Amino acid sequence: MEQTMKDETRTIAVTVNGTKRQAEVEPRELLVYFLRDHLGLTGTHVGCDTSQCGACTILLDGRSVKSCTILAVQADGAEITTVEGLAREGALHPVQEGFGEKHGLQCGYCTPGMIMSAVYLLKSNPRPSEEEIRRALEGNLCRCTGYVNIIEAVKWAAAASKK
Repeated sequence: MEQTMKDETRTIAVTVNGTKRQAEVEPRELLVYFLRDHLGLTGTHVGCDTSQCGACTILLDGRSVKSCTILAVQADGAEITTVEGLAREGALHPVQEGFGEKHGLQCGYCTPGMIMSAVYLLKSNPRPSEEEIRRALEGNLCRCTGYVNIIEAVKWAAAASKK
């Protein structure tokens, strides 16, 4: 006897970058694809689909997570912040500014994930040591910069945030 499985969609409601959103998703759809394909938030990058690179890092209910490891249905009711949601009233977030000031990017592919991980770090530890910065960014891979300027960008942001 042949059994067929019909994909059912589910309605989820999330708050993304301060805006309430509702959508129909397949139960197996990853959050990263929901953000990119349903909501058009392409700043959240897909780098590996295995949670190794960190390019898809977002804040989910205030915690740094790799959105390729979470199903969209698991985020139902959550508050999500993507890199697009960091700037306020036309002003970049200090971490975004730091990446520009200290040349913390080259190709830019890893940058959104690096920024989101750094934002989470500075939220929980506004005065991190260099070792703490390195540890916080361990789950994010960069193939271009060698990390030196990324570390300097986070240090710059921490100092700018103290003002």
